[in-house]
Amino acid sequence: MNDNIWQPHNLQNALVSLAPLTADDFERLYTLASDPLVWEQHPQKDRWKREIFQGFFDGAMACGSAFVIENAKTGEAMGSTRFYDADGESSVMIGYTFYGREYWSKGYNSAVKALMLEYAFRFVDKVYLHIGAENIRSQIATMRLGAVKVKELEKPMGGKNILHHEYLIRRPSETKF
Repeated sequence: MNDNIWQPHNLQNALVSLAPLTADDFERLYTLASDPLVWEQHPQKDRWKREIFQGFFDGAMACGSAFVIENAKTGEAMGSTRFYDADGESSVMIGYTFYGREYWSKGYNSAVKALMLEYAFRFVDKVYLHIGAENIRSQIATMRLGAVKVKELEKPMGGKNILHHEYLIRRPSETKF
């Protein structure tokens, strides 16, 4: 039994399933991540390179709360996401999310975030997301979820500080995702 509340084994809806990330997922995720266009708006634009993606993947494995996003019907890998930086019963972050391009603009991101938000709000009142300032696609998707930009901050990435926007979603009083 997994005692880590931030890596549950039962997050699934009609479109997607979130399976705890394992070392065996590297190749199927790298197949998606090796497309340079996946990372064109991301602050670390060279993450399509195997050695750079390996560092990203190793970080996901080390955090203990990362998932491979799978098609709920076929089990096909679609991307990855994670919970991180939980602050007791107050907040948690969702991020480091990516999808293969064939899964963009088809409702999968909303389905994943709805699962994660509904789960997170069992334990915390606030969910934060950090998005690179140039990643307009992710900013729009995040605002569609009801997130509000609360600040700008610089985060170290690849040896330099990169501007990010911080978004907040508060636990709804009655609304379910």
